[in-house]
Amino acid sequence: MIIVLVGLPGSGKSSVGRSLARRLQMDCTDTDQVIERRLGCTIRSYFDQHGEAAFRDIEESVIDELTRGKPTVLSTGGGAVLRPANRQRLHERGTVIYLRSSPEQLYRRLRHDTKRPLLQVADPLQRLRDLYEEREPLYRECAHFVVDTHGFPLSMLVGRVLMQLELIPPPAVRPPQTP
Repeated sequence: MIIVLVGLPGSGKSSVGRSLARRLQMDCTDTDQVIERRLGCTIRSYFDQHGEAAFRDIEESVIDELTRGKPTVLSTGGGAVLRPANRQRLHERGTVIYLRSSPEQLYRRLRHDTKRPLLQVADPLQRLRDLYEEREPLYRECAHFVVDTHGFPLSMLVGRVLMQLELIPPPAVRPPQTP
């Protein structure tokens, strides 16, 4: 089983992913970390040198590869849902949990962050509002479940995700085929 976490930057995908993986005794894979290892530089540096489109090409390739692999908890970058191919692969190959946070909540968490390239602007709160407006429908489109993160500590968020995962019906058991 591949469990996929999507959401805006700062919504808790990496933290929830690591904690969830520990609870489920699974591996945890962060797409941004995989991409940085492959690029040999930070995403911000790559963005600055090559632009967003080139980064999204690499991200799409990594998501395709990781969703074909072994069971894992997969934490995606905030913009992973921008490409239709990514949304389709994530939804079809995994169980997608959208960690929903308001732009205002995210701003409080990220106001001093210098690593996220899309937030290095004059008005990061407005940028988060714009990202939310653009991406909210895309997160919902590929998600199987939505978990609101507002006011919940990490342990409760992980518990809420686990409760959602328990709602998944077991795979259908097929009768043996006769030759």
